Amino acid sequence: MTQHIYVVAEHENGKLRRVTLELIGKARELADESSQKVCAVLLGDDVDELCAPLIAAGADTVYVAAHPLLAHYTTEGYTKVIADLFGEVEPAAVLIGATNNGRDLAPRLSARLGSGVTADCTQLAMDADSGLMTWTRPALGGHILAEIICPDHMPQMGTVRPNVFPLPTPDTTRTGTIERVSVTLAADDIRTTRVGFEAVEGEEIGLEDAEIIVSGGRGMGSKEGFARLHELARLLGGTVAASRAAVEAGWEPMVHQVGQTGKNVGPKIYLAFGISGAIQHVAGIGGSDTVVAVNHDAAAPIFKIADYGIVGDVHEVLEALIASIKATRGESGAN
Repeated sequence: MTQHIYVVAEHENGKLRRVTLELIGKARELADESSQKVCAVLLGDDVDELCAPLIAAGADTVYVAAHPLLAHYTTEGYTKVIADLFGEVEPAAVLIGATNNGRDLAPRLSARLGSGVTADCTQLAMDADSGLMTWTRPALGGHILAEIICPDHMPQMGTVRPNVFPLPTPDTTRTGTIERVSVTLAADDIRTTRVGFEAVEGEEIGLEDAEIIVSGGRGMGSKEGFARLHELARLLGGTVAASRAAVEAGWEPMVHQVGQTGKNVGPKIYLAFGISGAIQHVAGIGGSDTVVAVNHDAAAPIFKIADYGIVGDVHEVLEALIASIKATRGESGAN
């Protein structure tokens, strides 16, 4: 009998990814409405210290699969171990973060288990009586939202974008159970070998986890305009993002795109330069604590959702801000 909501936990450098905690919190909400339990699946090597924050976030049970071959994510290793576990516990629903690893893992689990998978979801709901999930995702270039149900094959499975759900408030008084998973895995089961990891330098990396985002739209006018946004991001210790229009113009790579057809972000501060505020873009910044908009058009829709707005020439405001920060820090000149 299929039952309970499972979240595949993702971690990096000894810490849980933010999206994992977001999904645990959302799963807790759905489980409370449907008399289900929340189960986290944690793979790795020496990861016991991550069980407590999963339980504090809302997990009732943490399934721990520990093995040296699981120390780093591999397609074959993680797929085999999780598929074997799900064959035993028969989940009702499985939530996976729409990260690079999650987008690789989910379709392979789907094929192995003979179920479907709904990708890049932005909303989730569960019918309390039937246990059926409704997965909502952007479609047709973000112009519509499609609601998808999968009633015929279990488990119901979907990947969920980071930053669409709030982080749950941890409750360190919560108690839960830890189940040790027997791992049957050999080196021959994995066709790839990780020989090293080289981090890419640059303020544009880690958009979903950034606390300060400096974003630009069509109003920046050129690639040179975005070069100045990168300068501001460097000064603030932030990350550069872009609207779809700016990406299509070739001013920034698609990996920096924010919105329904890009990434969802949830920084402490989102600085929007020359962005009109189309609904497709606004849908991707809903998790931001504070939105500051700069646009020459006082009627731009972005001002309706901004916490602070500046009506003026984006280039003049940008240069004044860069100069002010440099003056405060005793810096001079432009890069």
